[in-house]
Amino acid sequence: METPTNNLDRLTGIDATFLSNESENSHMHVGGIMIFEGPPPAYDEFVDHIEARLSNVPRYRQKLVHPPLEAGRPLWVDDSSFNLSYHMHHTALPSPGGDEDLAALADRIFSHSLDRSKPLWEMWLVQELEGDRFAIIGKSHHAMIDGISGVDIATVIFDLTPDAEPQVPDQRWRAEPEPSSLDLLRRGAGDLAGAPKRIGEGAIGAVLNPSSVLGRVTSGVEGLGEIARAFADPAPEVPLNVEIGPHRRIAWSQAELADLKRVKNTFDTTVNDVVLAMAAGAVRKWLISRDVPTEDLELRAMVPVSVRGEDERGQLGNRLATMRAPLPVYEPDPVTRLDIVSASMDGLKDSKQALGAEVIARLNDFAPPTILAQAARINFSTRLFNLLVTNVPGPQVPLYVLGRKMLTSIPVAFLAKNHALAVAVMSYNGRLSIGLLGDYDAMPDIGLISDGMGEALDELLQAADALEKARPA
Repeated sequence: METPTNNLDRLTGIDATFLSNESENSHMHVGGIMIFEGPPPAYDEFVDHIEARLSNVPRYRQKLVHPPLEAGRPLWVDDSSFNLSYHMHHTALPSPGGDEDLAALADRIFSHSLDRSKPLWEMWLVQELEGDRFAIIGKSHHAMIDGISGVDIATVIFDLTPDAEPQVPDQRWRAEPEPSSLDLLRRGAGDLAGAPKRIGEGAIGAVLNPSSVLGRVTSGVEGLGEIARAFADPAPEVPLNVEIGPHRRIAWSQAELADLKRVKNTFDTTVNDVVLAMAAGAVRKWLISRDVPTEDLELRAMVPVSVRGEDERGQLGNRLATMRAPLPVYEPDPVTRLDIVSASMDGLKDSKQALGAEVIARLNDFAPPTILAQAARINFSTRLFNLLVTNVPGPQVPLYVLGRKMLTSIPVAFLAKNHALAVAVMSYNGRLSIGLLGDYDAMPDIGLISDGMGEALDELLQAADALEKARPA
């Protein structure tokens, strides 16, 4: 019999924050809309395809359990009643099956929370889109997956060639017996007892290598100072930060990755700087359409930064720190906006803000669940940021499922409490997909921001053209 892996694996402090921040109106799942060319596979064939890959992602057959008496963070255990058909769905769009119909379906799917008594993921096969296409919509709870990890898992579930050999489901898998309350209590007590040992091991390392540890401690303290100063300089109040409901709107646009790289190279910035400048330009136009004065208005964006090492690629769970990046919506000139963003991001990297956030995340691993929940709510406060902007580099090679090529992968992020918009960007096979998630009632005009992202890029490309023409030959 196959030995299940990662059973009784405890959530990290970062993972647990996504559980603490979930509410009836703030769903902490993330996912994507993947569009493929060709006719869709049969539903049973698709289910068999996913079942054959489950041994590569054991978390997909695990659920959460909570130790009694709050004796530690939740743990992942094998779901003894796991049923793949509960997580796999099949639907079709009304003819002609255009992108608007697909977006409306995605709106409904992402408006419902995942059942915490089951493994925290779902997948939908969507038949017959306009133009001889079909789609797969997937969502997973952020407690089990971050952006980079999700990309790694996609490369496991999908194939790198259209003629890949089909895999056979491993019939040997059997769920480990679910632990009793006493087992969970003992595990929680063991983890608490082991915390001083882990701290002590760190102290021994400090004695053996004091200069290295001193540098890390100094940098960490400086980073914590940056976080404290962020609270003293709160994000401004704008219509993006209102009470939200459970329902969602999704919109997307696309761009060529080469265009962003061209802007990046012309103005000596980074692709992430270009994304943030595009977001600033789009939100600026949206605010103006709402008659919100933008003079002297600088928004704050939460920008997740992966701290996942090469040896951790493919693992589930979150390895994230966050930075609070400025969005200069006060600036009408696109190039000046990009320059401001680039200089600010360089300053943030020097400020060790992300390191401070990682220090807090690691300290959370030792915090009792009640304190951890309070800290989690602070981290997602509107005092810190106005909207989420996340940029995930995806695979730059085509992926396939059952011989069908994936054309587009549109990322979908999450909305924290009182945050009505999230911008998620992902590159795949030379193209960039910009996925927007908005509150249904607060963002009926989300299309303005989607269009604005493309317009902001066009403005930067025109500026790049002008600069290149002005340079001496």
